[in-house]
Amino acid sequence: MSSAEPGAGPVIRVEHVTRTLEGEVPVTLVEDVSLEIDRGEFVCVMGPSGSGKSSLLYLLGLLDVPTQGRIWIDGQDTSAFDEDRLADFRLARLGYVFQFHFLLPEFSALDNVSLPIRKLGRLSDREAVARASELLDQFGLEGHHRKKPSQLSGGQRQRVAIARALANDPLVILADEPTGNLDSVASTNVRDILRSLTRELHKSVVAVTHDTDFASVADRRIGIVDGRIDMAWRPNPGV
Repeated sequence: MSSAEPGAGPVIRVEHVTRTLEGEVPVTLVEDVSLEIDRGEFVCVMGPSGSGKSSLLYLLGLLDVPTQGRIWIDGQDTSAFDEDRLADFRLARLGYVFQFHFLLPEFSALDNVSLPIRKLGRLSDREAVARASELLDQFGLEGHHRKKPSQLSGGQRQRVAIARALANDPLVILADEPTGNLDSVASTNVRDILRSLTRELHKSVVAVTHDTDFASVADRRIGIVDGRIDMAWRPNPGV
């Protein structure tokens, strides 16, 4: 299959991807996975613990590379990228939200969001701060710009992390258990924010989750069992 032009076709295309950890006893984390993610689609990846969900997400997010197979993002064959090109592509095109926020503790919320903008270098420092401030305000964090992560609630920290993921206007947001450390109110808030990114901004969101309430708003759910796609898998009857 030939590569599509950037801006056309699915935002992510995966063809026969396998990831194996070599060693005395090789361990296969992801096995012969093929899938497509459309632009503006909210996809949840679900499965039992240790099934390869996060391993697949890391491959989609170019945080790991396949042992076999290819991944296209925005029509570009990422298997041809060297380490520098991968880093540049991640910074410009992809956003990440994890179960733990991974905010820099010594920096304010505003600095945490503006840092990736400054690193990309498309905007001046003043424009980067303005962009970061606007994102924080969009997520209800007015008055919290100068606070450090330790001064914020868990839900507020995760909203800062989402703002940071959006800092460079990425095509895709990849979220690994984004509500795993949150109470039900904060979880619903984060879920609704991620859902709104697909509907209002036409971003694609791929999220790994065990949370059936979170997954209930997805456009599509993909089951992963033993590193393979298993569309028959369900977290419990009726879901």
